[in-house]
Amino acid sequence: MNRSEHSILKIHASTTDRLGSKLLYQHIVELARKKGITGATVYRGIMGYGSSSKISSSRFWELTEKLPVVIELIDRTERLELFYKEIREELLSMPKGCLVTLEPVSILLQKKGE
Repeated sequence: MNRSEHSILKIHASTTDRLGSKLLYQHIVELARKKGITGATVYRGIMGYGSSSKISSSRFWELTEKLPVVIELIDRTERLELFYKEIREELLSMPKGCLVTLEPVSILLQKKGE
């Protein structure tokens, strides 16, 4: 596989960010699946901060937590660029901030399950 034809789109946000009635990460993953993006994973951080926020960390006694979250999508670069164009306005309309990156990735193995 060509090293530059695949990328990883990362969206850094918060576990409490919403688009309408859905959590941001839920909305993005469901939309990515609907659009046929190859893969998506959401990671919840235990500590972090953004350019306009305070440090958030996980504490075992808190029931509701605002923690960092990273949504990763992997596919062909051009598909991810099109997907980002579709969600860009929604991300811009959110009251809270986020960070979106697109990085080239080398896929060494893609084995489908049974």
